[in-house]
Amino acid sequence: MSSSPATPFNAKNDSADAQMYILENGRGMRAAISSYGGTLTSLLVPDRAGRPGEVVLGFDGIAGYQSPEFLKSNPYFGALIGRYGNRIASGRFSLAGKTYCLAANNGPNHLHGGLRGFDKVVWQAESGASAAGPMLTLSYISVDGEEGYPGNLNVKVIYTLTTNALRIAYTATTDQPTPLNLTNHAYFNLNHGHSADILGHELLLAADRYTVVDASQIPTGELRPVAGTPFDFTTPHTIGERLGAVPGGYDHNWVLNHAEAQTVAATVYEPLSGRLMEVLTDQPGLQFYTGNYLDGTLTGKGGVVYGRHAGFCLETQHFPDSPNQPTFPNTILRPGETYQTTTEYRFGVRE
Repeated sequence: MSSSPATPFNAKNDSADAQMYILENGRGMRAAISSYGGTLTSLLVPDRAGRPGEVVLGFDGIAGYQSPEFLKSNPYFGALIGRYGNRIASGRFSLAGKTYCLAANNGPNHLHGGLRGFDKVVWQAESGASAAGPMLTLSYISVDGEEGYPGNLNVKVIYTLTTNALRIAYTATTDQPTPLNLTNHAYFNLNHGHSADILGHELLLAADRYTVVDASQIPTGELRPVAGTPFDFTTPHTIGERLGAVPGGYDHNWVLNHAEAQTVAATVYEPLSGRLMEVLTDQPGLQFYTGNYLDGTLTGKGGVVYGRHAGFCLETQHFPDSPNQPTFPNTILRPGETYQTTTEYRFGVRE
C-alpha cells in the first residue's frame, strides 16, 4: 500500500497550486484525488478477471473541470460538496430568528453549496498512511458569510484506500450554528470505457421510503413508501428497467432503513465486468441520480464521451431542504459539537 508524492494538476486556482495525489493498495486498486475540490478524478478497480479498470467519470487534468462546457452543465464530477449538499428551497433558511439568503444557482433554489462551493476551492492536503491503508487528509476553512452561510467552519475530509474500499471520513466544527450536509459527488460506471451507459447495472437499496419532491425538486415533506413504484429497489432491478416511468430520470433521496449505524445502504452489480460495489454509510439518506443532464458535450478519460446516463451517483447525505423541513433529521451544527460521518465504497466481484 502506498501514497505517491503530490504532482501538479496542470493549472492554478486562486493563486494556490492544485495538486494530484495517488493512493494504491497493492491489490489493483488506485485512487487519484486532486486538492482542487477534493475531487476523486480516477478510481481503478479490478474486474472478475483481475484486470484493473476505471469506475468513475472524470478528466485527466484540471482543465476539464474548469472548461466552459463543464461549468455550464456543472455535473460536480467526483467533488466534495458543501456546505450543504443537495437543494435548499428558494435559497434561504431561518435560524435563531434570522433569515439567511444563499445563491439561487439551480432555478429558484440553492444547490450544493452555491456558486463557489467546496467543489471549487483548493483544499490543504497531506498524504500519509494508517493501519487501514494509504490516506489523504484534506482541510478547508469556510469563513463566516461564505456563500451566505453563518459561522467559521473548519472541515477535514480523509480519503483512505483500504484493501478493498475507498473510505471517506468527514469531520467539522463551527463557531456559530450553521446547516451542514457534506458528501461526495462521484459518478460511477463500473464498466467505464466499455459500457456507454449504466442502464444495465443492477441496483439494490436498503430503503423502504423516499422523499417526494415538487417540480423544482424540493421535498414536499412526504416520505412515501417505495412499494409498488419504480422507486422500489428493495430487490435488485437494473437501473434502466423502469427508468422511463420516472419523468426526467432518477434524482431523488431515499430514506435509509438503518438508524445511524454504519451499514450497507446500496449494492450495485455490473454483469459484464463482474464488478460489485457496496455503499456503507451512517447517514439517513442517499441521493440516487442517473446522470440525466449529461448530454454528450463532455469528453472524459480515454476519450469517452459522456452522454445521458453515462454514470450514476449514490450520494450519502441528510435530506434535501432539511433546514426548512422541521420533520426531517436535524442538519444544524452548533458550537461545541463535532460533525462526523463516514462513507465507504467497497468493491468486489461476482463470478
